Amino acid sequence: GQRLVVKATETDKNEVRTKAPDKAPAESGSSINQILGIKGAKQETNKWKIRVQLAKPVTWPPLVWGVVCGTAASGNFHWTGENVAKSIVCMIMSGPCLTGYTQTINDWYDREIDAINEPYRPIPSGAISKDEVLTQIWVLLLAGVGLAGLLDVWAGHNYPVIFYLAIGGSLVSYIYSAPPLKLKQNGWIGNYALGVSYISLPWWAGQALFGTLTADIVVLTLLYSIAGLGIGIVNDFKSVEGDRELGLQSIPVAFGSETAKWICVGAIDITQIAVAGYLLGAGKPYYALALLGLIVPQVFFQLKYFLRDPVKYDVKYQASAQPFLVLGLLVTALATSH
Repeated sequence: GQRLVVKATETDKNEVRTKAPDKAPAESGSSINQILGIKGAKQETNKWKIRVQLAKPVTWPPLVWGVVCGTAASGNFHWTGENVAKSIVCMIMSGPCLTGYTQTINDWYDREIDAINEPYRPIPSGAISKDEVLTQIWVLLLAGVGLAGLLDVWAGHNYPVIFYLAIGGSLVSYIYSAPPLKLKQNGWIGNYALGVSYISLPWWAGQALFGTLTADIVVLTLLYSIAGLGIGIVNDFKSVEGDRELGLQSIPVAFGSETAKWICVGAIDITQIAVAGYLLGAGKPYYALALLGLIVPQVFFQLKYFLRDPVKYDVKYQASAQPFLVLGLLVTALATSH
């Protein structure tokens, strides 16, 4: 496209300004980052590698874990070949297919911002054409929805609950990234939509596949998704300037970094404490204690890293604290399964 070429030359004038480490052209980039779909990626000409990069495999594990939690919460999972095969298909639907679709569509609608901030990303750099991107979006979406329908048939559902979850989730992904709604422009709604997509949806799919999705679990996981909202805010600190310029009302832009830090840790901690209280009230004291025990290291790492400097330590904080959060999810799933 002619327009992208023009954009690229405009960017060259500001070469000095854009040479920040995370924006440097990726000649020295890593192949691993390229395949994971994260910053510091090697420039790649292989179409399949570019397609994988757009689908951002680094974002799949939380959804795969969500399926594990839902499966555990169903209380009906037994280690048989068929059950393992079912859950693997459910993980492929949630991760590579539907999360891949979400990430690709997000990159497609961010192509103008990326042309300024990360001109070497596959779409703005022209490494992949418009038609190829749109084909990928449709193939991943239809594959995900198709697998959802297959799982409903396989599970013998009278009502295609997984199929409708896949449709609903895909719709949320679309309005998250695409105008006119573009939920990501609003810090509260956008990050909560992310939280639900990462925590609730795969859990519901796993639980519906092996058991029955009940109202109390829907409420509990929607509450848990507020912690997901907090995790979403962690990623907003490093793009404050860009977001402010583009008029995106992220939480750090709307409230300032100091207040946003506390909103973020509050959403993560208070949510889990509330869930622990729910488990205690439901007569599951050991699970409640285990969950509270898993909150302690998260608070420690918040004080050590995140609250000190959310931009400098965001990756360190995520790497240290996140494992305890996801283990807490599994504890909650096991508590609700009996």
